[in-house]
Amino acid sequence: MLQNISNRFYAWAKGWLVLAMLVVYGFFAGYMMPQMAAIMNTAANQSVTPLDLMMVYTPQQAFDMMERYGEAGRSAYLTIELTADVIYPISSMVFFSLLLSWLFQRGYKPESPMRKFNITPAGSWLFDLIENAAIIPMILMHPAQPTGLAWLAMILGVVKWGFAFLSLGMVLLGLVKAAINGFKKQA
Repeated sequence: MLQNISNRFYAWAKGWLVLAMLVVYGFFAGYMMPQMAAIMNTAANQSVTPLDLMMVYTPQQAFDMMERYGEAGRSAYLTIELTADVIYPISSMVFFSLLLSWLFQRGYKPESPMRKFNITPAGSWLFDLIENAAIIPMILMHPAQPTGLAWLAMILGVVKWGFAFLSLGMVLLGLVKAAINGFKKQA
């Protein structure tokens, strides 16, 4: 199954589509997500950090953040988790998988084992969605403090960030390898 997904991204890895997805990803990363943060900050009447953006936290820190959000902030956070934070990880995963596929086509021969890592961004996407599925009940259950769920959300977030940083490392590696090969497709 993973090989089929990898092959699909290689088939779709056209320069124009990578650029189109860069625009979509840029719209979400540069405009929509800052707008969502502003909405949440306004609703909370203070500058707050969503749990999704925190690298590591204890359950108590998570519960303290939930309290700081206030009722309106939690409501805004829930809306963001159920809308923009579903679409944004998809746009991110598609963009970075296409970019990696395009770069790896130019950096590695088709038989190279490195080529299967074009789907690394899917790990970030998957763990982001599962992390959201752990955060949403924490928002809904407030003021209850489900410690196990808070630990789970934090661990899922750490794995998500691990895949995100690994994906960025793969992009840098792919860029170097493609540049060495003059950005010519490898046969």
